[in-house]
Amino acid sequence: MNTPNAEWRDLDALHHLHPFTNHASLRAAGARVIVCADGPHIWDSEGHRILDGMAGLWTTNVGYGRRELADAAREQILELPFYNTFFKTTHPPVVALSQKLAEITPAHINQVFYGSSGSESNDTAIRLIRHYWALKGEPSRRIIISRKNAYHGSTIAAGSMGGMGHVHQHSYPVYEGFRHVMDPCWFDEGRDGESLDEFGIRAARAIEDEILAVGPENVAAFAGELVQGAGGVKIAPDTYWPEVQRIVDKYGILLLADEVITGFGRLGVWFASDYYGIKPNLITFAKAVTSGYLPLSGLLIDDRIVEALMGHDDDFNHGYTFSGHPVACAVALKNLEIMERERLLPRVTDYAAPALRRVLEKFKDHPLVGEVRSVGMMGAIELVADKKTRRRFDNPGRVGLICRDHFFREGFIMRAVFDTMVCAPPLIWTDSEFEEAERVIGKALDLTLADVAGEIAA
Repeated sequence: MNTPNAEWRDLDALHHLHPFTNHASLRAAGARVIVCADGPHIWDSEGHRILDGMAGLWTTNVGYGRRELADAAREQILELPFYNTFFKTTHPPVVALSQKLAEITPAHINQVFYGSSGSESNDTAIRLIRHYWALKGEPSRRIIISRKNAYHGSTIAAGSMGGMGHVHQHSYPVYEGFRHVMDPCWFDEGRDGESLDEFGIRAARAIEDEILAVGPENVAAFAGELVQGAGGVKIAPDTYWPEVQRIVDKYGILLLADEVITGFGRLGVWFASDYYGIKPNLITFAKAVTSGYLPLSGLLIDDRIVEALMGHDDDFNHGYTFSGHPVACAVALKNLEIMERERLLPRVTDYAAPALRRVLEKFKDHPLVGEVRSVGMMGAIELVADKKTRRRFDNPGRVGLICRDHFFREGFIMRAVFDTMVCAPPLIWTDSEFEEAERVIGKALDLTLADVAGEIAA
């Protein structure tokens, strides 16, 4: 690993296609080479220490460098490095993890189907939702309603269920059977004089309007992230999710909660479904189940759907080579053990989430900032050209990238979603990290303001 930095970049450009990337511009500039990590920080190949405000990618909830997780992987590799869960076989790690997940999920959910990524598990959900309705004798229920700006993955099926146009444009075409309604973000969709509570009800009723437009007999499910992460940390008002639950119950459709980002402590509870008081039929998870140390995902399934499966003598013809991989399951078990032992969930509620909120709120009056918002350990800063009208900058995403680059140069990763700066730190941050973040946020915003000062409304 003593390869010079320039050579790493050259080799990367020669052989590596990155996700969600303009490859021409990346190869012209060269990728940043990350070489090691510990606790809340990463280091690049030039020796810069960087505070990771994105927990890798909404993922490393317990932080980097956890020897216990490495030891759990090593021990499992030596004992049983791999075996599949096809052909009527199982193994101890997948059995133990499944039992543990049943303990920490809502009481009506007791089964799990494994994959390796959130995209895979959302594909599983799509197939199982439609299979369920076929088993129930209602095969016309195929439409799944999601939201604009939703991100459910980048496979063709999960990408079609999501509501991001830049993902759809590479599907050729988007799969049929999905509809998208407004997202519940007041900053983008709120009307003048409309309260948050009123807006939450209106956003939820857009789902009901769509159900009625396509016919309730044709609707299979509503799918939603509990907080829209990749869409810009869009947090629904308190009135939204109770109204969504009322609507899906009224029409008897399934509720899919995408918790790929919010699962495993990010909101101070195991699953954000409990935070918002809803009762989903299915929950997708990934990322933080292993704190990103190994790929693992899953679909948690309620008793109603499982009973339908058990009531029919046929196969559910779906699965993946690495469904329930023994090493990934062993690491997940150890990760959940660490989270319980260190009481990370109550720590988020009692300390970390309020600390993040306080840091972000210090910048709400900055000339560049239209809104700050947070829930649990997720936060966002909206960059605007006009604070009074919430007017965005021309060429959406341009200013966000300027700001993101200032953050990176100053030693703090904050992601740009167009012109929304978002963060999702590891759950282990202390006063030192929050102070470091506050310092860099202030400097990065000021540097960005200087770059675009001529575009800011007086």
